[in-house]
Amino acid sequence: MSGGEVAGLIVAVFWAILVSFLAVALARLAQTLRRTTELVAGITEQAVPLLGEASDALRSANAQLDRVDTITSDVAEVTANASALSSTVASTFGGPLVKVAAFGYGVRRAVGMQSGDAGKARARTLTGRVLPAARRERRERRDRRNKD
Repeated sequence: MSGGEVAGLIVAVFWAILVSFLAVALARLAQTLRRTTELVAGITEQAVPLLGEASDALRSANAQLDRVDTITSDVAEVTANASALSSTVASTFGGPLVKVAAFGYGVRRAVGMQSGDAGKARARTLTGRVLPAARRERRERRDRRNKD
């Protein structure tokens, strides 16, 4: 065997080893691709129903939001009507009620002045405090003395 034949044999052996390694790598790559394909198929089988359910949930939420929007607009309309009614009632009855209250106060005061001491015997409110008639009379006398 000559040197050229030995070199050819060595190259052939290395070439066979290289092809073997490449064949093993390709076999593993094919196996990885098969598993990846199975994984993608499994995910697709699970994702399609989930997407359908999510779509249904979104449609339901949209319908509920439409209902809430309708309810909100109705509540705004009722609030506006209640405000208008309140304003109408206040303007219709407010003025006359104030006048009736003032008239009642005036009548009460006039009757109290006509009766003389009957009006003085009642307690009177001064600066947020209620004073009995006796203390009120002493205060009025003191105030008159201070003025003179």
